[in-house]
Amino acid sequence: MSRSIDLDFDRDHIWHPYTSTINPLPCFPVTKANGVLIELEDGTQLTDGMSSWWSAIHGYNHPKLNTAIIEQTKNMSHVMFGGITHRPAVELCKKLVAMSPSRLQHVFLADSGSVSVEVSLKMALQYWHSKGEQRPKFLTITNGYHGDTFAAMSVTDPDNSMHSLYKGFLPEHIFADSPISKFGEQWDEQDLVSIQQQLSEHHQDIAAIILEPIVQGAGGMRLYHPQYLKEVRSLCDHYGLLLIVDEIATGFGRTGKLFACEHAGIEPDIMCIGKALTGGYMTLSATLASKDVADTVCKSDAGCFMHGPTFMGNPLACAVANASMEILLEGEWKVQTKMIETIFSQILPPLKEHNVVKDVRWLGAIGVVELTQSVDMVAIQQHFVDCGVWIRPFGKLIYMMPPYISTEADLKKLVNAIESAINTLF
Repeated sequence: MSRSIDLDFDRDHIWHPYTSTINPLPCFPVTKANGVLIELEDGTQLTDGMSSWWSAIHGYNHPKLNTAIIEQTKNMSHVMFGGITHRPAVELCKKLVAMSPSRLQHVFLADSGSVSVEVSLKMALQYWHSKGEQRPKFLTITNGYHGDTFAAMSVTDPDNSMHSLYKGFLPEHIFADSPISKFGEQWDEQDLVSIQQQLSEHHQDIAAIILEPIVQGAGGMRLYHPQYLKEVRSLCDHYGLLLIVDEIATGFGRTGKLFACEHAGIEPDIMCIGKALTGGYMTLSATLASKDVADTVCKSDAGCFMHGPTFMGNPLACAVANASMEILLEGEWKVQTKMIETIFSQILPPLKEHNVVKDVRWLGAIGVVELTQSVDMVAIQQHFVDCGVWIRPFGKLIYMMPPYISTEADLKKLVNAIESAINTLF
């Protein structure tokens, strides 16, 4: 008989994300996961509404993904990517080039989403250095989030984010107001005033504009109008600037399009991807760049791009990512995310009747309930577990990004648990 998970040791010695060591949030011991179900040590099964931070899009313990890792392990688990290549990486990059916007022809594999953002910023800086220009600034919009590493934090909203305490230590970049026009509603040209003004004043210092396309994730789960993204692309073209889109959370079908930038019909110069790339199995990300960007970067004094993670192109990660991409290429995700969007459109609006609910919104396989006050994390997390679901809110936001394989019954269970929490805890 297996020993139980030592929760006392976990509480006293393991530092969990966004959790205090002085007064740590409770952790629930998980022993297995299958399909959309996460099973706790005591046998409790929780319907997953988070896809493990938006990555496990095909659900857990998927036979095709399992097989890919097992078979790859028989050959090699890792080799350095410097001077060496291998079939899993080549096949994955073929798929990524084929399925991504057409101008993106070069793939740089990295470890995590934050690192792919770091890579994109370094690419942009080295691009201008190769052109003989020093352009030390990036332009982005408020309410954005791009990761927890230092350069990624520097282009994340410095005042309204979890990183505000690092203000003063990070490089200071240029921020425009985020758009107010919502997805699916009327476009307001006034949304462009702030970014136009910043570009007019600072364009000669700016290397690139970086933003999350259509959905601003951890910065507030905001869904903005595609026209804004289209106009930003036009502004980049006008001023000769690079456009970086952070598709780490939105890529691979989450918004109902394979990539969120497709809602606006635009193509970036650089694109960051991660999270769902391996179907939630292993850490892997990529930064895709146009031929112009890649070739210009490599014309610098260094003669190459100065970045090389130890686990770049890890064969296990690439093998399972290949399997994840093959599942996506079968196309069922389109039907799945459309069904999720339809169900959310039917069952989320009634929640607005509650006084504590400020707004509800949805797009693809994303559902958001915005409250008028912050949640009590300990109380609401326990309530969700008691309801048999796994939802991890933050601040005033209770949101769902369920696996694509979720059924109508799964989605209703998630939303019923949210309504129950609203009725019970507020």
